[in-house]
Amino acid sequence: MQNRNFIKIIALVFAVICLYQLSFTWIADKVENDAAEYAETFNEDEREIKVKQYLDSINSEEVYDIFIAQYTYSDCKQRELNLGLDLKGGMNVTLEVMVVDVIKALANNSNDEIFNTSISNALKAQEDSQDDFVTLFGNEYEKLSPNNGLAVIFTSQLKDKVKISAKNNEVIDVLKLEVEDAISRSFNILRSRIDRFGVTQPNIQRLETAGRILVELPGIKDPERARKLLQSTAQLEFWETYEYRDLFQSLENVNLYLKEKNVNSDSLLNNQEDSEEDLIVEDKKEDISEDEIDNLLEESDLLSDLDSDSLISDSAESLSFEEFAIDNPLYAVLYPNVDQQNQIQEGPVVGFCAIKDTSVLNSYLSDPEVNKLLPVDVKFAYTVKPYDSEERFVQLVALRVTNRDGKSAMEGDVVTDASQAFGQYNSSAEVSMSMNQEGAKQWKRLTADNIGKSIAIVLDGYVYSYPTVQSEISGGRSSISGDFSVNEAKDLANILKSGKLPAPARIIEEAIVGPSLGEEAISSGLTSFIFALLIVLFYMIFYYTRAGIVSNIALLANIFFIFGVLSSLGAVLTLPGIAGIILTIGMSVDANVLIYERIREELTNGKGIRLAISDGYNSAYSSIIDANVTTLLTGIILYIFGTGPIKGFATTLVIGIVTSLFAAIFITRLIISARLNKGKEMTFSSKLTEGAFKNINIDFIGLRKRFYIVSSIIVLLGVGSLLTKGLNYGVDFVGGRTFVVRFDDTVNNEELRSELSDVFIDNEGLKYNPQVKTFGDNNQVKITTSFMINNNDVSTDKIVEDKLNEGLKTSGLEYEIMSSQKVGPTIADDIKDAAVWSIIFSLLIIFMYILLRFRKWQFSLGAVAAVFHDVIIVLSIFSVFYGLLPFSLEIDQAFIAAILTIIGYSLNDTVVVFDRVREYMNINKKKEIHEFMNSSLNSTLSRTINTSLTTFFVLLVIFIFGGEVIRGFMFALMVGVVVGTYSSLFIASPIMLDTISAKKDNHKK
Repeated sequence: MQNRNFIKIIALVFAVICLYQLSFTWIADKVENDAAEYAETFNEDEREIKVKQYLDSINSEEVYDIFIAQYTYSDCKQRELNLGLDLKGGMNVTLEVMVVDVIKALANNSNDEIFNTSISNALKAQEDSQDDFVTLFGNEYEKLSPNNGLAVIFTSQLKDKVKISAKNNEVIDVLKLEVEDAISRSFNILRSRIDRFGVTQPNIQRLETAGRILVELPGIKDPERARKLLQSTAQLEFWETYEYRDLFQSLENVNLYLKEKNVNSDSLLNNQEDSEEDLIVEDKKEDISEDEIDNLLEESDLLSDLDSDSLISDSAESLSFEEFAIDNPLYAVLYPNVDQQNQIQEGPVVGFCAIKDTSVLNSYLSDPEVNKLLPVDVKFAYTVKPYDSEERFVQLVALRVTNRDGKSAMEGDVVTDASQAFGQYNSSAEVSMSMNQEGAKQWKRLTADNIGKSIAIVLDGYVYSYPTVQSEISGGRSSISGDFSVNEAKDLANILKSGKLPAPARIIEEAIVGPSLGEEAISSGLTSFIFALLIVLFYMIFYYTRAGIVSNIALLANIFFIFGVLSSLGAVLTLPGIAGIILTIGMSVDANVLIYERIREELTNGKGIRLAISDGYNSAYSSIIDANVTTLLTGIILYIFGTGPIKGFATTLVIGIVTSLFAAIFITRLIISARLNKGKEMTFSSKLTEGAFKNINIDFIGLRKRFYIVSSIIVLLGVGSLLTKGLNYGVDFVGGRTFVVRFDDTVNNEELRSELSDVFIDNEGLKYNPQVKTFGDNNQVKITTSFMINNNDVSTDKIVEDKLNEGLKTSGLEYEIMSSQKVGPTIADDIKDAAVWSIIFSLLIIFMYILLRFRKWQFSLGAVAAVFHDVIIVLSIFSVFYGLLPFSLEIDQAFIAAILTIIGYSLNDTVVVFDRVREYMNINKKKEIHEFMNSSLNSTLSRTINTSLTTFFVLLVIFIFGGEVIRGFMFALMVGVVVGTYSSLFIASPIMLDTISAKKDNHKK
């Protein structure tokens, strides 16, 4: 072997680098084990906190010394092998900055009809387009106003950047820069918030799609807290307020007007109407009873002795609540802030509203005629937290508009710092704020002008507190109190300190994996990994004896290299990533099988062992390179178009292909050469396998028409199923929400579906019927629903979860939500488009590569036809059997990953056969191709069967032990291996032969 010493040096350096990179994982794991042992001495409910405290205490301490460098625990954590959220639990979200709000703000919320129509049209166009929103807006505006006009709309806010004479396209260019700046600032603000959130190893990155940001929060246990942190715009405002007594008569007039208007109170009380500005709330579909009013009033310090009868008034004591609502439509939904003697209370709170009635109250207060009865400078806002312990009522606070532009007296941009603190006179958590010099002046003036009155502190449209000013406050210090928990106060301080987002950010995709499911994924992944490895190791020794031992050494080295490279690149190991490594184990033996089969052929031809080995390696190189390059190309395409765990699968697959080539070609050659140099025996078969696949002469070409018919029938039946039954598309492609729920006992799916249907009802009364399917064991189900998926309100996810829990509780069983996923309609379209393009690009690139390597388009056509055949059959099987097999056959991102892997594998098989055909063509140039086609297929049959069997059994092990999450993924790959092996023998080569023969026949004519 030439350059043997150079290869040894490369292998040694590679091994040392991998060992160095993986050592950080071992050290970090050791420290964490020490922390766990330390925590064991405490009570169980304290252990988690103690582990965190222990790790925090040694975060900057030196824990690893390699003589030339020293590393702290923090350094080791940054360099360790990262586990994906599906293995350790956590939350993965994709946020989209609402660019439309940036455009509206830059236009100063223009009322221009063409502008607003263009905005609406652009939003509709965005649903089916890959262009950014600004481009779509520019196109829509150009359609309506081709003679320019945009400059007039934006000059007030962008007067230094947009001239009045600017053309539409020039304005759009400026808007793109402004939007990009807003997105960048949003990204930096979100990163600042996340850094202070206290999660270990969070990840935030901008995605290629404009305005989208990926956030990963490992180990998070309170998703709703994270959602608030990520989606809060931090629009902090300080408002002067109205006293309720100053508005009492106006509200009486409003009540009288509504009564005279003869409002249909029944429909209003049942909350049948909603608007975009309504507070999204849980709709109980029931009236508020007098008992509930009593409960609310009993919890109020101001109204401790008041009952519902006195609230309704003496004249209404004998009336039912419904009758009272007809005479007093306003007070039926807004309970006045009065005491036992019906005396108006001090302060800006005008009353209490049941959360489910806020949409009704909003519709009253937005009525133009009602606004005429109220002072022109009054504005209302709800308190952020419910007022009662049952969380059914919020307070309505009256704000006073003191600026001509309708804005608050002070903005939050003057806040320079914020921190969680405790109240001076009680132990409740609050937020302490400090302001800059200009803010201190404004605050001093504002408090001086409102002594004895309340100032409302409003964040993102909700009142957090409304303290009464006792005296002028100087120095720019203030605080926000509001019955906060410590975490709530910390998060609020974090949001304020990080600053205001230039535009709202909304979660359009979300995946949550519980810690217990992550532990199970690690366990199942490790189990399947060990079993698959043992099968391959045993099989290679059984079939190739001593040569099999050499290939096993190379295989173990390959696994070591894969983990080392993953750690070096900072890549994330996911459950599909483990599947990718295991698949690589099955496929990595392919190179050794090709080499060993070639060596066995040379030995059969009478060559000596050294010459046979040399010629065997040289002859196999071409097939090995071609076969692996085709798989590598599909892996790269999968990495480019894939997201999340699927990208993890592609990463390990690509790394595994490269390292397996190095291990299979060079490491095995080094070991075999070393053994021969020492005079030791080297065998490539046992007595049982020595004659395997020899003297086989199957007439593949003669049988091709029969298999054409078989394949045609299968494909036609499959297409029929695809056209009639269709496919079971997952939420990745259609949008929606899924929840994996585990009960402590078997659950009736149909009864559960019915109960969930009764709670998944929107504000218009539309009922959403979810899918409820067994997922794994009989006590675990997967729930899929589109309930409220189009609603981008911040509180939507919490509402859906509350509704889900309400329905699950009716089962009477204990349960745990193991994982959840949310995919918005827009991103679902993007995923679908990416899937289609990834497959098209794969086929195109493969066609070009084979054409380049084999110089005949017939080879490319045969390969692509075989791949197309394989994809159609796999799709058909998923269509025919979904709903019949006891595991998920959803068409999702994982399935697309499987399809691309099948494409790569099928080509791997096909290219090996084609390579032998090309070899025979070069040797027998005077013979016709059909004369040696059967010889090519028969001579590679041993390699085809060996590789297919090892790969199939590896996949079968993952299918059995790898867990329910990837079972459908593995099933697709198993089908693909079988179909791919079949097509390489009976489809690809025959089509290639027939097209070449047809061309020659045409030339003869």
